[in-house]
Amino acid sequence: MKTLAAAGALSPAVIAGSTRTPEVRPFRLVVLDVGGTIVQDRGDVPEALRSAFAAHGITVTPAEINEVRGASKREVVKHFVQLRSPAPEADQAKLIEAVYKNFKDQIIAVYSSVPPIAGAEEAFQKMRASGLLLATTTGFDREITDSIFNRLGWQKYFAATITSDDVTQGRPSPYMIFHAMEAAKVDGVAEVVAVGDTPLDLQAGANAGVGGVIGVLSGVSNAERLRHEKHTQILPSVADLPALLRARS
Repeated sequence: MKTLAAAGALSPAVIAGSTRTPEVRPFRLVVLDVGGTIVQDRGDVPEALRSAFAAHGITVTPAEINEVRGASKREVVKHFVQLRSPAPEADQAKLIEAVYKNFKDQIIAVYSSVPPIAGAEEAFQKMRASGLLLATTTGFDREITDSIFNRLGWQKYFAATITSDDVTQGRPSPYMIFHAMEAAKVDGVAEVVAVGDTPLDLQAGANAGVGGVIGVLSGVSNAERLRHEKHTQILPSVADLPALLRARS
């Protein structure tokens, strides 16, 4: 099986090898998840979700929330309200909006101080200097995402920041990745790398058929969990990406 490792692209920091055989074409676009991938994951998102549900009389366990890490947060709220609330459908719609607003208000406040992953901005600079285009995808909505990027001053690095508001179905559907490709004017999926810290991130990359599907261990999932998903590499963090991608960019 020919992999990036066989092409000499892997650095010593790589933890797991390839389980897919991507077409060997130069990479042009790197699509990065946000929470846990380029911004630290301190457990704030699941706690904010649990708290928002509880404030409206709905019990959702941390384990249940962990199973949907990486998904659209609005879709997560809708799923558990419809699953757990006995209210009529019309009232459920209002409840979904109320729970989601509670969650969003908490997260915007929390992410006003959450630090980036160590080495993330330097990695952006190196990848851009090497000619790679960058984009992000996230289960956050536009308001939350913009609050993070405005604070960190990161817009200058990215051809696109795609959010859950931009698609009808979030992860594991591949549509956010396709929107990122469209915005960056990249036609071939073989020229795209998808990077994330959750199983749903990797599933979205696999469903998109992109040339690289890379898991990082800076977020919610450990190497054992990510190895169960289709992937090309597993890295400690986004800081290791520039060295890995240099041979294919």
